[in-house]
Amino acid sequence: MSVQETIHQTVTGNPVVLYMKGTPEAPQCGFSATAVQILKVLHVENYVAINALADPEIRQGIKDYANWPTIPQLYINGEFIGGCDIMKEMYQSGELAALLKGA
Repeated sequence: MSVQETIHQTVTGNPVVLYMKGTPEAPQCGFSATAVQILKVLHVENYVAINALADPEIRQGIKDYANWPTIPQLYINGEFIGGCDIMKEMYQSGELAALLKGA
């Protein structure tokens, strides 16, 4: 299975997926820490967190998959939502909470 197929199965097979640097317990960049904090504030506990630093193929593959150059990347119901800045904007507007309720 290709990296793209693996990523596709992960994001379509789980309601909420966060590709990040590090883990939710130990984020390895400020943007990933912020993304985890937003999910925590919104009481999202059951999400799949993938440490992109653990696998160079996933790290590059996720950038190609979403055509998005940075990590973290949030997916809800198989749809790419965005990175940290987009998550912050959507959190502040209430849009992210609404999307997560449907996940």
